[in-house]
Amino acid sequence: MTAISLGPSPARRDVLTKRIRLLVAATITYNVIEAIVAITAGTLASSTALIGFGLDSVIEVSSAAAVAWQFSATDHDVREAREKRTLRIIAVSFFALAAYVTIDAIRALTGTGEAEHSTPGIVIAALSLAVMPFLSTAQRKAGRELGSATAVADSKQTLLCTYLSAVLLVGLVANSLFGWSWADPIAALVIAAVAVKEGREAWRGDACCGPIPTTSAVTETDACGCKPGCTCCN
Repeated sequence: MTAISLGPSPARRDVLTKRIRLLVAATITYNVIEAIVAITAGTLASSTALIGFGLDSVIEVSSAAAVAWQFSATDHDVREAREKRTLRIIAVSFFALAAYVTIDAIRALTGTGEAEHSTPGIVIAALSLAVMPFLSTAQRKAGRELGSATAVADSKQTLLCTYLSAVLLVGLVANSLFGWSWADPIAALVIAAVAVKEGREAWRGDACCGPIPTTSAVTETDACGCKPGCTCCN
């Protein structure tokens, strides 16, 4: 019977690990800059949406830092041992993001404060909308191939940041052009619901991607290495 490899070779695993480290470092660097710009612009414009977006960037940094901590270990077994704790940190980050976005959206809907036009806010939202999908896709692809649930979960939070960027951009532009202050908080509540769902999956360990088999075989996983019913790779 032909032996079946359940994951990438050690050499390929090293390549993927280094790639994830670079992507996480890029995510942290960009989000630190994004947080500073968004919080500063939000404070100047009295925009709770911009301030909330900046705080989301801070949460994204904490999630990426947790993954960086996991992959700082050179030994594969040590990284696997850190997997569950890192997933919990990511889950808490999702819950914190959902809580803040919900509170911020309710405040906006009840008419607390009136945001002014913010050109820097529009620019950073548009830039994030272009940058975040690339970082999320690259990290998710590497995480799936490596079989790292934490890398996949963190890539989901980066993708969620993309959605928030779109929501923020639409809200800022609509507020500047038409005075539609209600569009942003309504969409933000939908994003918060998605964040809760992703947080629950990360807490339970449902980010269940396993390493992609290097040889074909009849297994209880699909083409991307996910168990039946798992949605982490979708």
